[in-house]
Amino acid sequence: MNIQRSVRLIPLLLLVVLACLACLVFRPDKALRVATGSAAHDLCSETFVAHLDPTRIFRESLAPRPGFRVVAPLMTWTVDRPAQAVRASFHGILESRAAFRQGFGCVLFDAAAGVASLPAPLPAPLPAPLPGPTADQAPTPALNAAANPAPSATSSPVETADPGLKQALDAAFAEPGVGPKRWTTAVVVLHAGRIVAERYAPGYGPDTPILGFSMTKSVTNALVGILVREGRLVVEARAPIDAWSDATDPRRAITLEQLMRMDSGLDLDETGSGFDPSNLMFYVEPDMAAYAERARPIAAPGTRWHYSSASTHLVARVVRDAVGGTGQAVQEFARHELFAPLGMEHVTLEMDASGTPIGAHYMLASARDWARLGWLYAEDGMVGGRRILPPGWARWSATPTLDTDYGAGFWTNQGQHPHALARIRLGLPAEAFFASGNLGQRIAIIPSEHLVIVRTGHSHGEDYDMEGFLALVRACRLALGTAGKT
Repeated sequence: MNIQRSVRLIPLLLLVVLACLACLVFRPDKALRVATGSAAHDLCSETFVAHLDPTRIFRESLAPRPGFRVVAPLMTWTVDRPAQAVRASFHGILESRAAFRQGFGCVLFDAAAGVASLPAPLPAPLPAPLPGPTADQAPTPALNAAANPAPSATSSPVETADPGLKQALDAAFAEPGVGPKRWTTAVVVLHAGRIVAERYAPGYGPDTPILGFSMTKSVTNALVGILVREGRLVVEARAPIDAWSDATDPRRAITLEQLMRMDSGLDLDETGSGFDPSNLMFYVEPDMAAYAERARPIAAPGTRWHYSSASTHLVARVVRDAVGGTGQAVQEFARHELFAPLGMEHVTLEMDASGTPIGAHYMLASARDWARLGWLYAEDGMVGGRRILPPGWARWSATPTLDTDYGAGFWTNQGQHPHALARIRLGLPAEAFFASGNLGQRIAIIPSEHLVIVRTGHSHGEDYDMEGFLALVRACRLALGTAGKT
């Protein structure tokens, strides 16, 4: 009888052993720390950089996300306003903490090491934008820094009298009768260098820094472009990453362009599962680039594409090293060479604990500032008569990678990818390209129409309400009379 009972226990014991092995391999604790890390970091950024209500952000931005919604009811979080810090945990376990540092934004830090391990605040102010307009350059209000100084803290939204633009804004902010919420937070329409229409949700305004998520990849693209123009980087050359410098290392063949285009062949695929390298890098690793550069090759460089924030973070490390190798150096470079010339005042480019900008995911900027970035690309890298990016850099950035609809830091309608063709049918022309971030942060750029459209929000529908964004673009083009001219 005892022998029979023991035999029946064998399958149960095997299941226990397999479960233990699965936990050792897949580390569900790390995936759960991704959840607490994203909550701590996002709530810190939205509270202490954007000055938004953290309860609203948790409800609208975090809790409804796929995967996150399962664990959200089990999560607790607290905001320590005197310390400018946020902690998130599952009732005290797997806790993540993030703290605000002036100039760096919010940084995740090791609870054991404490806040003292974070970088010191940056005191350097943002340089002044370029001079104001001449008499024949007076679009008001304009996003070109040479045509209009950066907006003051009392900026008011631009009202439009155009019924077509009003209708477009109404539709962008309207919630669908059924399905996930759209929660649009801002729309800015820029035509021929002027804001012709904008609108904001309650709690937001022209000066509110908005978390761009993966629109930050387009900022990293711009920083590389500046260094290429200055002759300090060559995108076709091998990526200058010391860990790959050994002649026998196959990763030595990877170029900077391949990291930017996400076809390096490294095992850095991003899936959003919480187990993938990009999520683990963002929320578990203090030195994100050091983690990403350990990835093994799984394909020859330039032969396989997969979306990968970790690849872009490696590019951000290359930028940091090229301008001095420190967090302060890269912040000053970005401010002096990109943000100030464009008149982007309400900008925070956040850093990891090693002092590398999180150039794949974490920059906050006002909707007008995001439009300024788009205008730079619409104008082939020029602003106020000053060349910021190399000639043709925008076209290169929008050129499809392999057989995809992704360029280098931008999604593109150029080429014959089915997604691009579908977007063309819905109103975004074939020449267009766009920055895109989680939850529907987007900048549409249509160079020949001199048109840039920014939409931000907390959309949780399929493809983050891409259809609604395309409807906004189509309606604006019709109202402005630019549709059909390309």
